[in-house]
Amino acid sequence: MGSRIRRTMDDDLEESHEINVTPFIDVILVLLIIFMVAAPLATVDVNVDLPGSTARPAPRTETPLFLTLKEDLTLAIGNDSVPRQDFAAFLDGRTKGDKQTRIFLRADKAVGYGDLMEVMNLLRGAGYLKIALVGLETAPGADAQAYAPSGTAAP
Repeated sequence: MGSRIRRTMDDDLEESHEINVTPFIDVILVLLIIFMVAAPLATVDVNVDLPGSTARPAPRTETPLFLTLKEDLTLAIGNDSVPRQDFAAFLDGRTKGDKQTRIFLRADKAVGYGDLMEVMNLLRGAGYLKIALVGLETAPGADAQAYAPSGTAAP
């Protein structure tokens, strides 16, 4: 804050109360430059390998129903291969028509994301909305690996 002293004819000192905003503008400009430089660095493009999960496995049902999308994009319910055109009818037969059955969806690591979404759309089209994605469980520091449900996906 600066002040200015003026002399008048009668030699009395008079103060002028004006704010010096130059340092404030300098600080604002420095902050603007910092944010302009830092903003592009905030976006990161990272390759992600999604199948592994260190999440605590969810409790399993007594008879889980696994839907498998193989590397060659064929579908299998349990150990039985299923053609896509008969998928809904075969799934209804396995679940006895219960649309609230949780379907554990697992896919080969080489399967593309679009192909996985296609299968999820098939499930949604058949009326099955409870889908659990299965990943390879990798506990930190442990060498043992097993398949376990790692989370659910909402349609």
